[in-house]
Amino acid sequence: MEAFSQFVSHVDSMIWSMVLVLLCLGVGLYLSIRMKFPQIRLLKEMVRLLGAKEESENGITPFQAFATTVGARVGMGNIAGVASAIYFGGPGSIFWMWIITLIGAASAYTESALGQAYKVKNPDGEYMGGPAYYIEKGLKCKPYAILFAVVAFLGPGFLMPGVQINSLVTVFEEAFSVNKILVGAICCVILGIVVYGSIKRIAKIAEMLAPVMCGIYILAAVVILGLNITKLPGILGVVVSSAFGKHAVFGGILGSAVSWGVKRGIYSNEAGMGCGAIVSAAAECSHPAKQGLIQSFSIYVDTLFIGTATALIILLTGTFDVCDSAGNLLLSQTGGIEAGIKWTQHALMNTYGTWSGKVLAIVIVLFVFTSMTGYCYQAEANIRYLTGNSKLAVNICRAVFLAASFFGALVNADAIWSMGDIGYGLMAWANIIAIALLAPKASAILKDYEQQKKEGKNPVFDPAKFGIEDKTGVWKRK
Repeated sequence: MEAFSQFVSHVDSMIWSMVLVLLCLGVGLYLSIRMKFPQIRLLKEMVRLLGAKEESENGITPFQAFATTVGARVGMGNIAGVASAIYFGGPGSIFWMWIITLIGAASAYTESALGQAYKVKNPDGEYMGGPAYYIEKGLKCKPYAILFAVVAFLGPGFLMPGVQINSLVTVFEEAFSVNKILVGAICCVILGIVVYGSIKRIAKIAEMLAPVMCGIYILAAVVILGLNITKLPGILGVVVSSAFGKHAVFGGILGSAVSWGVKRGIYSNEAGMGCGAIVSAAAECSHPAKQGLIQSFSIYVDTLFIGTATALIILLTGTFDVCDSAGNLLLSQTGGIEAGIKWTQHALMNTYGTWSGKVLAIVIVLFVFTSMTGYCYQAEANIRYLTGNSKLAVNICRAVFLAASFFGALVNADAIWSMGDIGYGLMAWANIIAIALLAPKASAILKDYEQQKKEGKNPVFDPAKFGIEDKTGVWKRK
């Protein structure tokens, strides 16, 4: 196990080099400038679109797609992931997590709008799409599309699920003193019941659970903020100063602050990885820009709300340590509590009492459950692409997903997090280049949407206008 852990850690460090960090930041900034920062300029429109009433027998509603992607994005990256960013990158990593969220929202718009524009209708009558489809049809490069689909199966289907289960069994062991393997087995059985259903079942569940779990967690953070409000200016000062290497204690780990902030920000919100585009393509809407804008807003909910809530819980209560690149502690104040989910758990228990650790465990179940169902759908969508919608391949994909999930209950946290980072990193490499190349198309789609809005219309998409073939009749209106 030690050798395995070292191997995956080495692969992780190669994939998540500073080159990928700068690529994610650079492409997000390029898209933001090219489209005049739609993630800020059209914020009001994003909120309005969440209530849009567009549904058919073939798709899911815009809000269901939003809830499904929020559910998939909101998970251990927002809790354990934020804690690990602080541990390895210091409080300054939170600032860079905010930055990648703000500019990454443009990447989220781009990939989701493209996912909608190039979506197809499968033999069962359901919409499907995502990076593999817009790479093949938009970039005219089938081998590249196949490469992404393989990576997008390996990530959500095999490398990433264990992170969620590992954190869940850890928090349950701490709260209820129950066996990790037993908890992992029970979770996988329940997951199996759900994932053998359809995207509509997953969407219905996410639609119910996502707002509840986010609301409970944010409320807990708001109370802690109120109790420690006098500490807030000082904490924000530490976050900003250490983000630029100006803090006396954390100034020496500026590179780690940037890389871990971006890395965990992307792990948290998946902007630019293509995950959101896969689910977005299943939604029914009259114009791709609508779903692109909705998915931009989901980035804010995920990281600016949930991720920041975790940061506040940890930083305001002082439940965090910081180490340098050699593993030496620069700050030690937790008494040796393992960096990750336990920091948040202990911060809550010290504030509210031991009962809050049990409540967090239940909330974690909701976080993990929605993340896992989202992962499974993403992996399944790419298997369908690779195999021509083979039902046997889909069932095998689900079985592999469940086995990989259970693996998270058996492997140590360091190894399982490195595996998850590898999965996200591979998808980021494959997708971020594609959306940069397809930026002119995404920008034209947004301009078309805004022009129709100015004319007082409910924008309707005409794929022929953009040179996009619609062989399955996705955009044909009655």
